[in-house]
Amino acid sequence: MSGERRKFRREGEAARREALISAALDLVAESGPQAATVRAIADRAGVTPGLIRHYFASKGELARAAFRTLMDRLNAISDAAIGDPGMTAEQQLATFVVTSLRPPSVDPEVLTQWAGFIHMIRSDDALRSVHEATYVAYRDRLERLIADLARTNDPARLRAQAIACNAVIDGLWLEGSALPSAFAPDALARIGLASVGAILGVDLFPHAPDDLIQEVDPT
Repeated sequence: MSGERRKFRREGEAARREALISAALDLVAESGPQAATVRAIADRAGVTPGLIRHYFASKGELARAAFRTLMDRLNAISDAAIGDPGMTAEQQLATFVVTSLRPPSVDPEVLTQWAGFIHMIRSDDALRSVHEATYVAYRDRLERLIADLARTNDPARLRAQAIACNAVIDGLWLEGSALPSAFAPDALARIGLASVGAILGVDLFPHAPDDLIQEVDPT
């Protein structure tokens, strides 16, 4: 019985911590990082400001946890899409690119949250470290997918290709999230496939998800 009580307590505390992080992300999305004050976060989460100190030593620690949660969620979306062990290397890479350039990855609210935290990394070394770690995690995942194509075994070339492909995906993600109405359905995914394929010298379109919408004009 005591073990069950401890488990319930841990689950309850995890839920409250998640509620605080979600409240912070919602406030950043709605009105920018300046709106995510301790009092506002507490009000949104339905707790007292003092309770926040039980879970986070400072507002900065909460901000870093929220940013890491945001980035981990984005990375998890792409990773989950390629979890089928039966996929070929080409299918995995194509699906990874497409998923990174579709909702829910491409989303105006997510962009607003991301931009708010990115603004803060200039003055917060710990937050910059979170950004670096999550960026590297995505880039390294992309690099492994590229390596699986077995087009080169040169580590320096693989790293350069991963950085270039990541830059293409990031740029399209920014444009699509900022101006979603400016692009036809799946236009970003198709542009991403063409661009990544051109960098790597491989045609990814035959290996893309079956539901990829075919558009004559990508813009």
